[in-house]
Amino acid sequence: MSRSTSSEHYKLETSYEAVRRMLLVGRYADRLDKPLVYWALPNDRRLPLVLLDRTLADLLACPFEEISNTPGIGQKKMGAMIKLLLRAARDKTPAVPFGISELADHTNLDGVGVNDPITGFDASMVSESQWERWKEAIVRHQFESVPLGRLAPALTSLPTVIWNTPLRFYLEYSLAEIRALKTHGEKRISVVLEVFHVVYEFLRDAKPVRHLRVQLVPKFAATVEQWIDEALGREQPVSAADIRKHVTAPLLAQVKVDLGESVHRLAEGRLSARSSQAVREQSRRLGVTRARVYQMLDECNMAMAVRWPRGRCLLTLLVERLQSGAAPQEEALEALLPTRELFYPAKLQRGAAATDEVE
Repeated sequence: MSRSTSSEHYKLETSYEAVRRMLLVGRYADRLDKPLVYWALPNDRRLPLVLLDRTLADLLACPFEEISNTPGIGQKKMGAMIKLLLRAARDKTPAVPFGISELADHTNLDGVGVNDPITGFDASMVSESQWERWKEAIVRHQFESVPLGRLAPALTSLPTVIWNTPLRFYLEYSLAEIRALKTHGEKRISVVLEVFHVVYEFLRDAKPVRHLRVQLVPKFAATVEQWIDEALGREQPVSAADIRKHVTAPLLAQVKVDLGESVHRLAEGRLSARSSQAVREQSRRLGVTRARVYQMLDECNMAMAVRWPRGRCLLTLLVERLQSGAAPQEEALEALLPTRELFYPAKLQRGAAATDEVE
């Protein structure tokens, strides 16, 4: 054995014995029955594959020499095993896979993660232990029925078919099982995990209070609701400028986030001129059929239906408030009614699209 090899062997043995003593302390008993793979990340390399299914209790019962003499386990694999044990020994394993591709470099596991270029979220840095913690937070706060689309940072990154999928759908799966789902590719898995992570970060420091409960409401919706509550209770008239500033503008801004610039411009134009002639002009300008224009406008309704379902009821209450009294507030209604019809239409736009195409 060369001097360098002997030195490396000694360092590995010393490190193993140190983390072994640490994990055998009573406070770590809750993780000893979990397999080593529980702390592995998808982008880890040089993992000791033959050891991954063994529980921590099983591994820690073995002396260093016995493990290192396992066929297929060399110094690099031993080093990787020790790094996984160190992850397990942390009182609080990393819960924030944002911008932590450096973690893989720091641990010498040769991890190669790919961050989301917009949010910085790196799905490859999520471990089973993190996933279990995120799921537990959802269950503890009873948010199993909340749909993914209400919580996603932007609907543009979330496939339409899972906008209304409740969080409970994923609670029965391990991270490995989700990655094995036939309908879930890398991109879909990434956005689903990001939603769970965002919710976990929001709830992590929330302490239970017997008579209060945390609610998950998009920020824009909470702001609009607060203004509507105030408007419903005040005696002063509501102006058209108030409606545009406190209702229309926030909803249009959210459309830009969720559906992109094209739909945002289309919705903005629709509110300024609602005639069928305007639709024809928009279709010519965009180079699409009028049916496609109506379809894009209908996406505004679809987005708000998942983002802010209470909006339909609240806008209706606001309309009734403006219509009540001896003198209905006509200017405010002229601003509010088109907004309500765009985001919460009484009938689907695609019916109008079919009629328009027959002309």
